[in-house]
Amino acid sequence: MAEKPTILNKTTVAKSRLFRIEALEIQFSNGEQRNYERLARGNSSGAVLVVPMLDSETVLLIREYSAGVHRYEVGLPKGKTDAGESFFEAANRELKEEVGFGARHLHHLSSFSVAPSYLEHTTEIIIAQDLYAEKLPGDEPEELEVIPWQLNNINELLATGECTEARSIAALFMTLEYFKAR
Repeated sequence: MAEKPTILNKTTVAKSRLFRIEALEIQFSNGEQRNYERLARGNSSGAVLVVPMLDSETVLLIREYSAGVHRYEVGLPKGKTDAGESFFEAANRELKEEVGFGARHLHHLSSFSVAPSYLEHTTEIIIAQDLYAEKLPGDEPEELEVIPWQLNNINELLATGECTEARSIAALFMTLEYFKAR
């Protein structure tokens, strides 16, 4: 395993309400130096993506507007982890806000990074089971549509073209494998 490079200098280039762009001056163990830029975390300590299982075969998806691609997208509920909040607490809160259910059982499935060369961001994938009705007010500008979907029909979901987020797709396939192995 190679020795991790040393960050010689880190400068904030730009900052918004959600993001911070950092310029990094990096030195590698062989003496080579390079400059990198990364999109760093704002004031969040990470994020969660929740796989809410209504039963062992049915996942609850949501349809919500996605500004990045300017369309409605079907996927899994997700959100940032607030300061002082565990990822299990964040997962249950997001589930209540976006789907209208809480979970009595939460299982940490995996952690994901998206474009790790450029983003200082990880998402914790949480399977939520033994659901009960409980709605919390969320920060969404409109009510989200909740869509029950058979977990073993993921390919049909992908064929609709409405579910394109890589994290949701990977989490669904990983959840399917998780339940097959049980």
